[in-house]
Amino acid sequence: MSKAAAIPEHLREFWSAFAQAVGGASEERFYEAFFFGDTEQLANELAALVLQGTKRATAGSVWSFDAEGKRPPQAGDLSIVTSWSGKPLCVIETEVVEVVPFNEVTAEFAATEGEGDGSLAFWQSGHRRYFTRECARAGREFSESMLVACERFKVVYLPSASAAA
Repeated sequence: MSKAAAIPEHLREFWSAFAQAVGGASEERFYEAFFFGDTEQLANELAALVLQGTKRATAGSVWSFDAEGKRPPQAGDLSIVTSWSGKPLCVIETEVVEVVPFNEVTAEFAATEGEGDGSLAFWQSGHRRYFTRECARAGREFSESMLVACERFKVVYLPSASAAA
């Protein structure tokens, strides 16, 4: 197993508040701090869906994990979701990750991602565009058979409005 990622210094206070709220959390379980998507609008829209409880899953290309030199998330991992600007919003816990070809992602998974109308067609259209951009940045080409890590998660820490202000 690879060494746990370090909690970014500017997020330590947020992690400490989370750990205190849940009665302790090992830093060994910290996976990453991240925003969803690759644009400010997308990052903030998807984060809002998580905060509303609509978005309970996400998908990433296996190539992107390889390119970043990190393993895909695993059950039990804890991550800090941020806004595009880096403001910490919540902590999620990975529940399960299934690696499947893009063209085998299910309608049920697409609905759990909670984007758009929740349909598989919407998921495929949006993710085809996203993965095409992501692949281009990595010098790769999108493929309907490329492997995708389909992660289901739950929000385990959502600070109160007064704490987040």
